[in-house]
Amino acid sequence: MTSVFRHPRSTLPAVALLAVALTAGCGHGIPGGTSAPAATATAAVTAAAVTTSAHPTDGAFKELEQHFGARLGVYAVDTGNGREVAYRTDERFAFASTIKSLSAGALLRKATDEELDKVVTYRQEDVLKWAPITSQHVATGMKVRDLAAAAIEYSDNTAANLVMAELGGPEAVQRTLRDLGDPTTNVNRTEPTLNEATPGDPRDTSTPRVFAADLRRYVLGDVLTEDRRRLLTDWLIGNTTGAPYIRAGVPADWKIGDKTGNAGYGTRNDVAVAWPAGGRSPVVIVVLSDRGKPDATSDDALIAEATKAVVTALG
Repeated sequence: MTSVFRHPRSTLPAVALLAVALTAGCGHGIPGGTSAPAATATAAVTAAAVTTSAHPTDGAFKELEQHFGARLGVYAVDTGNGREVAYRTDERFAFASTIKSLSAGALLRKATDEELDKVVTYRQEDVLKWAPITSQHVATGMKVRDLAAAAIEYSDNTAANLVMAELGGPEAVQRTLRDLGDPTTNVNRTEPTLNEATPGDPRDTSTPRVFAADLRRYVLGDVLTEDRRRLLTDWLIGNTTGAPYIRAGVPADWKIGDKTGNAGYGTRNDVAVAWPAGGRSPVVIVVLSDRGKPDATSDDALIAEATKAVVTALG
């Protein structure tokens, strides 16, 4: 399926509607950086996802979905005042390569400095199709920390699989998330099969709200030590694949650390922590999307336009 969007001018009505509707409905978070009680938040978000008028953001994001021919999941929170923007926030989406951010977080939580400096060797037959960094180091191998950096900064699939292997496989990454209090995210496969993204398959999926909470714990919380948080943050800021996505939807003077993901059924994702200019508190943004057909294409502009609406809503 090709996107309904064909020219930036055609998105103007949708974006205008988003700006008005989101600004009207963004103040339901609790000030002080805390979230609404789980039962209340879940009920509100569920209503927004399945009804046409229960929440101001519902019709606005639905308009973007219609323009781009996609299903869209959005969750963003201003960590300074608790304001949230949410749409289909409790629906499952295939996370694709965005999981590399959480795998790196799990690695930094578990590994010692000596283990991060261990050199991992691999064979040419282990190198996957998308391996811009690991393909250059088959003869020498790579340090574990450099594999994690390659997985995030270049989305190197071989590097991601080797990092998962160091952790004990996908089940070990999922177990780490369960230990952090995430009962939702399923981590089942490695690259490239985790990118099948078949609708209704719960494997290798999460929800916008839960994924955002995990990313926030690793980058902004106390799950990692300060030096490990800084290392993960540097990798995310150094990402080379995110220019058309969340980075394109925020003001130019914001600092962004993100991880993108693409998969079957037109899946196109980006997850980020953004640091606004002027010393404002960080904003966590998760935008996930997919289409309904296996050969569907995606449109980068959907992620950027949804992000622009988030920024407008949060003020």
